[in-house]
Amino acid sequence: MSEYRPDSDSNVPTDWVFGYGSLIYKVDFPYLRRRIASIPGWARRFWQGSHDHRGTPEAPGRVLTLVPSPEAVCRGVAFEVEHSTFEHLDHREKNGYDRHRVAITLDDGDRTVDGSVYLAGADNPAYLGPDDPAKMAEHIARSSGPSGSNSDYLLMLEEALRRIGEHDRHVFDLARRVREMG
Repeated sequence: MSEYRPDSDSNVPTDWVFGYGSLIYKVDFPYLRRRIASIPGWARRFWQGSHDHRGTPEAPGRVLTLVPSPEAVCRGVAFEVEHSTFEHLDHREKNGYDRHRVAITLDDGDRTVDGSVYLAGADNPAYLGPDDPAKMAEHIARSSGPSGSNSDYLLMLEEALRRIGEHDRHVFDLARRVREMG
Protein backbone atom coordinates (compact mmCIF):
# COMPACT_ATOMS: atom_id res chain seq x y z
CA MET A 1 0.00 0.00 0.00
CA SER A 2 1.35 3.42 -0.86
CA GLU A 3 1.50 6.22 1.62
CA TYR A 4 -1.36 8.67 1.72
CA ARG A 5 -0.23 12.26 2.11
CA PRO A 6 -3.12 14.67 2.69
CA ASP A 7 -2.74 18.31 1.74
CA SER A 8 -2.12 19.75 5.16
CA ASP A 9 0.10 22.09 7.06
CA SER A 10 3.27 20.36 8.26
CA ASN A 11 2.67 21.95 11.68
CA VAL A 12 -0.53 19.96 12.24
CA PRO A 13 -0.11 17.67 15.29
CA THR A 14 0.19 13.98 14.49
CA ASP A 15 0.21 10.73 16.43
CA TRP A 16 0.62 7.04 15.71
CA VAL A 17 -2.14 4.42 15.93
CA PHE A 18 -1.44 0.68 15.99
CA GLY A 19 -3.75 -1.66 14.08
CA TYR A 20 -3.84 -5.36 14.88
CA GLY A 21 -7.18 -6.37 13.32
CA SER A 22 -9.37 -4.73 10.71
CA LEU A 23 -7.28 -1.54 10.85
CA ILE A 24 -4.63 -3.55 8.98
CA TYR A 25 -6.80 -4.21 5.92
CA LYS A 26 -9.72 -1.76 6.12
CA VAL A 27 -7.96 1.59 6.02
CA ASP A 28 -10.84 4.03 5.68
CA PHE A 29 -8.98 7.01 7.13
CA PRO A 30 -6.22 9.33 5.91
CA TYR A 31 -2.68 8.74 7.12
CA LEU A 32 0.75 10.24 6.61
CA ARG A 33 2.86 7.09 6.98
CA ARG A 34 2.21 3.35 7.28
CA ARG A 35 4.74 0.97 8.81
CA ILE A 36 4.77 -2.68 9.79
CA ALA A 37 5.11 -2.54 13.57
CA SER A 38 4.73 -4.45 16.81
CA ILE A 39 3.84 -4.00 20.44
CA PRO A 40 5.32 -6.33 23.06
CA GLY A 41 3.34 -7.97 25.85
CA TRP A 42 0.03 -8.31 23.97
CA ALA A 43 -1.73 -11.14 22.08
CA ARG A 44 -4.72 -10.81 19.73
CA ARG A 45 -7.80 -12.81 20.67
CA PHE A 46 -11.33 -13.11 19.28
CA TRP A 47 -12.82 -12.33 22.67
CA GLN A 48 -14.77 -9.13 21.94
CA GLY A 49 -18.39 -9.07 20.85
CA SER A 50 -19.38 -7.01 17.81
CA HIS A 51 -22.91 -5.64 18.01
CA ASP A 52 -22.38 -2.97 15.38
CA HIS A 53 -20.12 -4.34 12.62
CA ARG A 54 -19.88 -8.15 12.39
CA GLY A 55 -22.97 -8.99 14.39
CA THR A 56 -26.10 -7.44 15.86
CA PRO A 57 -27.20 -6.58 19.41
CA GLU A 58 -29.28 -9.79 19.43
CA ALA A 59 -26.50 -11.93 17.93
CA PRO A 60 -23.07 -10.35 18.32
CA GLY A 61 -20.15 -11.54 16.22
CA ARG A 62 -16.66 -12.18 17.57
CA VAL A 63 -13.89 -9.69 16.81
CA LEU A 64 -10.42 -9.01 18.10
CA THR A 65 -9.11 -7.36 21.17
CA LEU A 66 -5.69 -7.57 22.76
CA VAL A 67 -5.01 -9.37 26.02
CA PRO A 68 -1.90 -9.01 28.17
CA SER A 69 0.61 -11.74 27.42
CA PRO A 70 4.11 -11.05 28.79
CA GLU A 71 5.91 -13.36 26.33
CA ALA A 72 3.96 -12.28 23.22
CA VAL A 73 4.73 -9.70 20.58
CA CYS A 74 1.76 -8.56 18.49
CA ARG A 75 2.73 -7.56 14.93
CA GLY A 76 0.48 -5.31 12.94
CA VAL A 77 0.57 -1.96 11.21
CA ALA A 78 1.17 1.52 12.62
CA PHE A 79 -0.19 4.63 10.95
CA GLU A 80 0.92 8.18 11.55
CA VAL A 81 -2.26 10.25 11.48
CA GLU A 82 -3.34 13.79 12.14
CA HIS A 83 -5.05 14.19 15.51
CA SER A 84 -8.35 14.96 13.78
CA THR A 85 -8.40 11.37 12.42
CA PHE A 86 -9.11 10.05 15.92
CA GLU A 87 -12.66 11.42 15.72
CA HIS A 88 -13.36 8.89 12.94
CA LEU A 89 -11.41 6.08 14.64
CA ASP A 90 -13.11 6.67 18.01
CA HIS A 91 -16.48 6.29 16.29
CA ARG A 92 -15.38 3.22 14.33
CA GLU A 93 -14.04 1.50 17.47
CA LYS A 94 -16.90 2.57 19.75
CA ASN A 95 -18.34 -0.83 20.70
CA GLY A 96 -16.41 -1.41 23.94
CA TYR A 97 -12.99 -0.17 22.83
CA ASP A 98 -10.96 2.47 24.61
CA ARG A 99 -7.85 4.20 23.35
CA HIS A 100 -4.68 3.36 25.29
CA ARG A 101 -1.12 4.65 25.02
CA VAL A 102 1.58 2.14 24.04
CA ALA A 103 5.14 2.02 22.79
CA ILE A 104 5.07 0.92 19.15
CA THR A 105 8.19 -0.60 17.58
CA LEU A 106 8.41 0.24 13.87
CA ASP A 107 9.98 -2.48 11.73
CA ASP A 108 11.97 0.05 9.68
CA GLY A 109 15.04 0.13 11.89
CA ASP A 110 13.46 -0.87 15.20
CA ARG A 111 12.57 2.70 16.10
CA THR A 112 10.03 3.02 18.92
CA VAL A 113 7.32 5.68 18.91
CA ASP A 114 4.58 6.51 21.38
CA GLY A 115 1.12 5.90 20.01
CA SER A 116 -2.40 4.67 20.61
CA VAL A 117 -4.11 1.32 20.35
CA TYR A 118 -7.78 0.44 20.76
CA LEU A 119 -8.40 -2.25 23.40
CA ALA A 120 -11.64 -3.81 24.59
CA GLY A 121 -11.16 -4.90 28.18
CA ALA A 122 -13.01 -7.61 30.07
CA ASP A 123 -15.01 -4.95 31.90
CA ASN A 124 -16.90 -3.69 28.81
CA PRO A 125 -20.49 -4.87 28.18
CA ALA A 126 -19.66 -6.39 24.76
CA TYR A 127 -16.82 -8.59 26.06
CA LEU A 128 -17.36 -12.30 25.31
CA GLY A 129 -14.12 -13.72 26.68
CA PRO A 130 -12.36 -16.96 25.83
CA ASP A 131 -14.10 -20.10 24.67
CA ASP A 132 -13.26 -23.43 23.12
CA PRO A 133 -11.72 -22.77 19.65
CA ALA A 134 -14.29 -25.00 17.92
CA LYS A 135 -17.15 -23.06 19.54
CA MET A 136 -15.54 -19.73 18.65
CA ALA A 137 -15.18 -20.84 15.01
CA GLU A 138 -18.85 -21.93 14.92
CA HIS A 139 -19.85 -18.56 16.41
CA ILE A 140 -17.80 -16.68 13.79
CA ALA A 141 -19.14 -18.84 10.93
CA ARG A 142 -22.79 -18.06 11.75
CA SER A 143 -22.45 -14.33 12.62
CA SER A 144 -23.09 -11.38 10.36
CA GLY A 145 -23.79 -7.68 10.75
CA PRO A 146 -23.93 -4.33 8.93
CA SER A 147 -20.25 -4.55 7.89
CA GLY A 148 -20.60 -8.11 6.55
CA SER A 149 -20.04 -11.63 7.72
CA ASN A 150 -17.87 -12.40 10.70
CA SER A 151 -16.16 -15.08 8.58
CA ASP A 152 -15.08 -12.43 6.07
CA TYR A 153 -13.54 -10.37 8.89
CA LEU A 154 -11.55 -13.39 10.06
CA LEU A 155 -10.43 -14.51 6.59
CA MET A 156 -9.49 -10.99 5.44
CA LEU A 157 -7.45 -10.60 8.62
CA GLU A 158 -5.70 -13.91 8.00
CA GLU A 159 -4.74 -12.77 4.49
CA ALA A 160 -3.60 -9.34 5.73
CA LEU A 161 -1.40 -11.00 8.37
CA ARG A 162 0.16 -13.26 5.72
CA ARG A 163 0.94 -10.16 3.61
CA ILE A 164 2.91 -8.59 6.47
CA GLY A 165 4.69 -11.86 7.22
CA GLU A 166 2.92 -12.56 10.49
CA HIS A 167 1.72 -16.01 11.57
CA ASP A 168 -0.76 -15.72 14.42
CA ARG A 169 -1.68 -19.21 15.62
CA HIS A 170 -4.96 -18.09 17.23
CA VAL A 171 -6.19 -16.33 14.07
CA PHE A 172 -4.91 -18.98 11.66
CA ASP A 173 -6.43 -21.85 13.69
CA LEU A 174 -9.85 -20.15 13.74
CA ALA A 175 -9.62 -19.41 10.00
CA ARG A 176 -8.79 -23.07 9.25
CA ARG A 177 -11.75 -24.21 11.35
CA VAL A 178 -14.15 -21.78 9.66
CA ARG A 179 -12.99 -22.85 6.17
CA GLU A 180 -13.51 -26.53 7.10
CA MET A 181 -17.13 -25.74 8.00
CA GLY A 182 -17.50 -24.60 4.51
